[in-house]
Amino acid sequence: MQKIVPHLWYDKEAKEAAELYISLFDNSKLLNVTILENTPSGDAELVSFELAGQEFQSISAGPYFKINQSISFMVACYSKEEVNEKWKALSEGGQELMPLDEYPFSKWYGWIQDKYGLSWQLMFVEDEQTSQKITPCMLFSNEVCGKTEEAINYYTEIFENSNVEFISRYGEGEAVNQKAKINYALFKISGYNFAAMDNGYDADFNFNEAFSIIINCEDQKEIDYFWDKLSAVPEAEQCGWIKDQFGVSWQIIPSNMNEFLNSGDKEKTKRVTEAFLKMKKFDLDVLNSL
Repeated sequence: MQKIVPHLWYDKEAKEAAELYISLFDNSKLLNVTILENTPSGDAELVSFELAGQEFQSISAGPYFKINQSISFMVACYSKEEVNEKWKALSEGGQELMPLDEYPFSKWYGWIQDKYGLSWQLMFVEDEQTSQKITPCMLFSNEVCGKTEEAINYYTEIFENSNVEFISRYGEGEAVNQKAKINYALFKISGYNFAAMDNGYDADFNFNEAFSIIINCEDQKEIDYFWDKLSAVPEAEQCGWIKDQFGVSWQIIPSNMNEFLNSGDKEKTKRVTEAFLKMKKFDLDVLNSL
């Protein structure tokens, strides 16, 4: 099981968006669709899927949070043609953020926001095929601009099998925002690649719950550990969700959550749903007793 899983929040489009993304990548498939009845958002649709062999999850749970550019997906493409094909599909109904062009860091690159609000950085990679084709990229903006290095150092300290792999800094006058320090960093948490950077420009968006990061935990001790390390906003604590000191949202959940929700017993699923909706931090003893 993948320890770290990106999670996307949509109004009603989770499955529709997943099906589009699946069509764009080899080794991709829909894993599971689960309906959670009578949540605060009404009936919510949970969607699990794979893209290029990586696991992702999404939910249709109402118009409460909207995906923005604060976290995007960087895609390693192994030809210019692959960049162009994905760009064409994602640009339909979407918005160009950086045009397809040659840049100092890539001979063919573009940044596009798709019609669902999710943004993608498509990059032609010449040298080698990476083990992780899709890498979430955090853009530290506004009040957290300038805190990229602090954040990635913190994350790599609290997760096992984690390290900072690369840091590049803005040169003199390169960033409009004077608080910006890091123009690109690559790091791993629990073996999963992330990228991060300080936003060199002013922005009208921040991290929010529309893009969260799931941590699959093996037991209550692990749930307690990550909750204590990452939860910094008490009012954001709900149903396993927390927000850290940098504004990034996390879901700290048991690794067998899908078993709780997909047992085939509709009444058990209802009991589990009703129970965890009342929780802040998940209590495995309670869930296991249902």
